Amino acid sequence: MLTNGTDYQIDWPNFKPGTSIFIPAVDISAAQKAIEKESKRLEFDCVFKVVIENDIQGIRVWRL
Repeated sequence: MLTNGTDYQIDWPNFKPGTSIFIPAVDISAAQKAIEKESKRLEFDCVFKVVIENDIQGIRVWRL
């Protein structure tokens, strides 16, 4: 998944319901659009929240 100039290699098949991933992002809007596009393609229901983890801004994505 390409966002913010970085190609993130996310193991989508192992992104099981009830788990979450953190994606660092400077441009939150662009990152969220990329995640929404990919989750829609895979027919995943997800929830997003802008967070700062270990002093790094990004998006935490939970699969429902």
